[in-house]
Amino acid sequence: MNIKSFLLLSFLAITFFSGFAQQQSTKLAFTISVDDNLKDSFKSRGRLLIYISDTDKSEPRFSSGYDGNESVFGKNFENWDKNKSRRVNGDGDWAKTSEWDFNSVPHGVYFIQAVWVHNRDSESRSNTAGNLYSAPVKVDTKNKQLVELSFSEIIPEKKLEDNELVEFFEMESPVLTKWWNKSMHLKASVLLPSGYKSHPKTKYPVRYNVAGYGGRFTRINSLIKNEEFMSWWTSEDAPQIITVFLDGEGPFGDCYQLDSENSGPYGEALINELIPEIEKQFRIEGTPENRFVDGCSTGGWVSLALQLIYPETFNGCWSYSPDPVCFAKMQLVNVYENENAFYNDRGYLRPSMRDIYGEPQFSIKQEMTAENVQGYSNTYVTSGGQWGAWNALYSPKGEDGLPKPIFDPVSGAIDKEVAKHWKKYDLLKYTASNWPELGPKLEGKIHIWMGDMDNFYLNNSMRDFKQYLKSTTNPKSDAQIEFTPMKGHCSNYSHKRILTEIQQKLSEME
Repeated sequence: MNIKSFLLLSFLAITFFSGFAQQQSTKLAFTISVDDNLKDSFKSRGRLLIYISDTDKSEPRFSSGYDGNESVFGKNFENWDKNKSRRVNGDGDWAKTSEWDFNSVPHGVYFIQAVWVHNRDSESRSNTAGNLYSAPVKVDTKNKQLVELSFSEIIPEKKLEDNELVEFFEMESPVLTKWWNKSMHLKASVLLPSGYKSHPKTKYPVRYNVAGYGGRFTRINSLIKNEEFMSWWTSEDAPQIITVFLDGEGPFGDCYQLDSENSGPYGEALINELIPEIEKQFRIEGTPENRFVDGCSTGGWVSLALQLIYPETFNGCWSYSPDPVCFAKMQLVNVYENENAFYNDRGYLRPSMRDIYGEPQFSIKQEMTAENVQGYSNTYVTSGGQWGAWNALYSPKGEDGLPKPIFDPVSGAIDKEVAKHWKKYDLLKYTASNWPELGPKLEGKIHIWMGDMDNFYLNNSMRDFKQYLKSTTNPKSDAQIEFTPMKGHCSNYSHKRILTEIQQKLSEME
């Protein structure tokens, strides 16, 4: 074969395969309208999220963005005319979780849904009350390139189950209202003991339950619907203890019930405003000896932090699978010494989640990419997600008025100056620094459970915390820290068990 023939064949091959590759993708565009019945609710400024999923097991808007079945795209829009359909295409800067964009969507059958995030005054995430969304549309991209979507649904306000033992609590917080210069409210739900209404003069001990990440006051509903739990709760065997389910919502995701430079004085609001008011309204004893706190995951970290920071306010915490209690092991990241959060020193992507056999589920980088799409700043800083909330609590305020990021949202490079600020919220460092004064106030109050195969690698930092407490003297810590082999995140958490153990402690005090 001479050189001419070789070049001709090479050219034909390249042309063929280029054409074949082009045929395997589609340029998608969208026309998006607002239904007449929702035009009064529509705000012209917001963030458009478009979900493209290859499964219809659930609505695409409930996807994480990093489980492999969907891609999520986000972009801010202003001056959206609710009376006209708007054409949207791949032009401009879209934040996205996929390697491809709207100009090169791989051929396939997808379920596509849009969400209009225009309500950030009261809640921080996309699937929250007041935001609008379209019905999912099934699309075969081989045959269709223009997709019609309509904002036809509005996410409703959260409601509690109708039950005689359930009460709703809400109050305006003076300290948060002053800090934010706008009306800020605290919410909670209350589960009353079975004898509450038949004993109108009796006062009760109280358990403050903190949710897993982003959990709302409405999580009480799942307990009310649990026939086994309610059968026990209304029996003579159940403890006569009031449970208050705190609300996790905050300006940048979960508020973590603590003071921060970015979210404001949520700790002060809880301790000095919500607790006194709710204990007055619901005939609660109102003494530290009769006040307890518990939770799992985020709730595990918050309950432990509240017991440590306000040791004389609570008489015990039950902390299950808490978030990282030391930031030298922030999952698999050492924020003080590592250079990058996404990659380890050997260049491997750091996983963020695993199954109990060690198989990685997704990486920190994937998690961050998804949060960058959700954030109206195109970064995880405003995502309302897990890393966004950690960053809002632990980091200083940046020059732009937003939380200063602990690491670069794209590269993962860690900002060591921000990491220094995180030390204030490192529970191991806090406990070690304050032990001589703190230790005596914690006697008999620390109860921690952790699975030794925690799905988010949280057992690593808890090992360090346990090792420190074992080394303490003057006083020697009596904290109960239990590790269970081959157990994952929150797998042993039980409302019934915690209530029973609180009752046992109360009985021992009599």
